[in-house]
Amino acid sequence: MKSNAAAVNKYNAPPLWREVRRDKYLYVLALPGLLFFLIFKYVPMWGVIISFQDYSPYLGLLNSDWVGFEHFERFFSSPDFFKLFRNTMAINVLNLIFFFPLPIVLSLMLNELKQAVLKKFVQSILYLPHFLSWVIIVGITFLLLSQSQGLINKMLVGMGFQEFGFLTKPGLFWPMLTLQSIWKEVGWGTIIFLAAIAGVDPQLYDAVKIDGAGRFRQAWHVTLPAIRNVIIILLILRIGHIMDVGFEQVFLMANGAVSEVADVFDTYVYRVGIQQGQFSFSTAVGLFKSVVALALVVGANRLAKKLGQEGVY
Repeated sequence: MKSNAAAVNKYNAPPLWREVRRDKYLYVLALPGLLFFLIFKYVPMWGVIISFQDYSPYLGLLNSDWVGFEHFERFFSSPDFFKLFRNTMAINVLNLIFFFPLPIVLSLMLNELKQAVLKKFVQSILYLPHFLSWVIIVGITFLLLSQSQGLINKMLVGMGFQEFGFLTKPGLFWPMLTLQSIWKEVGWGTIIFLAAIAGVDPQLYDAVKIDGAGRFRQAWHVTLPAIRNVIIILLILRIGHIMDVGFEQVFLMANGAVSEVADVFDTYVYRVGIQQGQFSFSTAVGLFKSVVALALVVGANRLAKKLGQEGVY
């Protein structure tokens, strides 16, 4: 009787609970990741309330005075807002145009390498820069492009040309950041696309070969359509980070000569929030970034669904 009652209770349990009981070991395996996001991503969200307060560390979250949208109004009316928005969007748009397509192209080229040893060697070389910190990347950039001691300028002087201030030209700052990102991350970005390409049905290639398609047409008519959903999902996620340039790279590359084009939301939050102690104001800036990023992800996902593609959710 007890076993029958247990079976009936198990059958009548909510669908979600039945799924958890069935896949309990998979959920245990996912538990560390869930705890990570819970502790370091969701719990800190409680702190966004200080963007609506005149927060004082001595009074705490509950006793600080509420000021409503005062910090947001101050930020939007500040002359720095347009500069920060322009610089952040320009850097990310350049990355979106020039950096995002390159892992796709590179993965298609790597897929054409038939020798396994050569393919693994090339992949290892391309992955290597990803494991270098931005401190090392920027240090290499300074060693190459410094006006007084840089290798490039020494070569120019040796050939009879004048020294050129690569690092102090505002017009070169955004392209330089884009080139650094490409060199550091383009190889690592091919991993997901190569995995998607590996799942393409080989019979599709055999079918287009019969029609006389070469390698380029095979990639265009078979490979790219097969990984289109992966490309769209990664594009949507990339759009969600369009307000997030990356503090470390910009902070290390910036100098007084390029400050007008180097100041972005991340460096502004560091300067105002950490160095000047304006915690509520800097939190308001960060919350503005998050809201815009959420709106962009939702909008891009809806657009993808309307075009008949699979979105993120």
